[in-house]
Amino acid sequence: MQIRTFFLGLLLAAPCSLADTLLISDSQGRPLAQVMVTRTPTTQIPADLSDDGYAPHGVTNTSSIVVTRFSDAAGKVNFTADDQPYRYRARAQGYVDAYFTEIPEALVLQKMTPEQHIASFPSNVWLSQLSFGGDEELKKSFQLNCAFCHQQASPFMRNERTIEQWTSVIERMNTYGARLPDDDHAQVARLMQEEYRELRENPEQVPVPRAWEQHLSGIEMTEWPIGDGFSQMHDFLLHPNGFVYIGDNLFDRIYELDPKTGEYTVYKVPHSEDMGLGGIMGNRFKVFPKMYNYMGVHSFAYSKKDGNIFITPSMQQALLEFDVKTKEFITHEMPEGFYPHTIRTDAQDRVWFTLALSSQVAMFNRQTGKFKIYDLPARGFMEWLTLKSLPILFSIDPENRPTPSPDRESTGLPMPYGIDVAPDGTVWVARLYANDIARIDPDTDEITMIDFPYNGPRRLRVDADGDVWIVAFQDSLLVKYDPQAGVFSKFELPVINELPYALNVDRDRGVVWVNGNQSDTILGFDIATASWKVYPMPRQRFFTRDIEISEVDGAIYTTNSHFPTWQSEGGVPTLLRITPLAQ
Repeated sequence: MQIRTFFLGLLLAAPCSLADTLLISDSQGRPLAQVMVTRTPTTQIPADLSDDGYAPHGVTNTSSIVVTRFSDAAGKVNFTADDQPYRYRARAQGYVDAYFTEIPEALVLQKMTPEQHIASFPSNVWLSQLSFGGDEELKKSFQLNCAFCHQQASPFMRNERTIEQWTSVIERMNTYGARLPDDDHAQVARLMQEEYRELRENPEQVPVPRAWEQHLSGIEMTEWPIGDGFSQMHDFLLHPNGFVYIGDNLFDRIYELDPKTGEYTVYKVPHSEDMGLGGIMGNRFKVFPKMYNYMGVHSFAYSKKDGNIFITPSMQQALLEFDVKTKEFITHEMPEGFYPHTIRTDAQDRVWFTLALSSQVAMFNRQTGKFKIYDLPARGFMEWLTLKSLPILFSIDPENRPTPSPDRESTGLPMPYGIDVAPDGTVWVARLYANDIARIDPDTDEITMIDFPYNGPRRLRVDADGDVWIVAFQDSLLVKYDPQAGVFSKFELPVINELPYALNVDRDRGVVWVNGNQSDTILGFDIATASWKVYPMPRQRFFTRDIEISEVDGAIYTTNSHFPTWQSEGGVPTLLRITPLAQ
């Protein structure tokens, strides 16, 4: 009964006039439940995409709204009737996808062959069978560094490659931001070739993914496609003004989307004329045919005082402010620190964000217009020396800048990543590569470091009781930290070999929502009952990095941020909302 029935008493999401009814069965005439049926308009609304395939600054377009529902125990699924033409796709685990443009009197799905069935499995179950020669620590290092942008065991990744080709891929990924140790490159390249080949030749080793469950017939998924196959819709924000603001990290654009109409307006983040691609980080994506990331739009938070949005530009020493009324950008230059990352605001209208490369936390005081920088402690002398050398390193032209050789401990890169503000004002931070979390008392500026007993604390959130919820990336765990007792509790994820990127906590309803980026899922954990519900995504290779929760009705939002996007089903990013159906 729990996850508070996903959204307790929420009956506001869908219209009540459901007229188009589809009945689905198997070849024996038995009704099929939990069939995913996706409806897409066949008539696309003309769009102004004259700015290199994107909407020009300030121009409003309309995204075609794609709706997905699931059949119930009787094999029935309903859609709101209207005069618009649609195309449909029906998808069920173990059955061949069916496509049609008119709703038939009855739809019969055909069973997949065993080969087709295994090939349809999501990436996580394939990834679970990569053992890396039995070296568990090597696999964890690989997952930490090579699975935070895209799915690792997708059909594209499972293709045959030579050891030289795999080595080239690994080296290129390290220039993008991965930190796979140099000493592991040759071994990982050889094992990837050998173990993917073994799985292709013996696919029966791959376990069956978790079955879709009956709660799905009570929800609706809505998607708004935006951007193109080169975009990366990284983080986003559900704003009290009713709009959703989505950042295209690779093209320095903000999409202001109205979920009621599908209309969106694009705003380009300004940069100085003498700035090079990639900002102070340099152009890491030289092989891409088009790129426009001078600032690197990353994470979003809004002021509870005036609604203005604050954005971390990861490629600059700055903080961006977007005035939601005038639609103007304000740049707040930052005196120090590198790679502004995840961001939150507090009740005093202060802006807190992590500085991932320099192992710091920044606080921007809006009343004084000044920054306060908190140094998180280094793990040793060499790391301290590396961090202190960053201003010198970044004074060198990016084309000639030396980069330290990474090791398995990620010396020199503790990487403060996720951050959140607790109800009592305490600031919590997770350091991804250091396996620790930090507690900052904003009244005394005292910093307390706490060892994290698992691997890869990436993003975190605090619930209504002050407990800190953290994803352990490589360990496939949801972890709770009780600050009062000083105790960690772990909860196994309901899907295997998932690498959870982030989470969010619905403080009103007591639900922790976890990103299932390798399994094409969103995972809902009811705190009171410690029970899970799994929500499959409507597209394959749907890589999510963040979750927003509607304070009005508890609907959850996420974006498909697979990089590169063209590897995802459909080839374009989408904003996704999951809501309950009216009863």
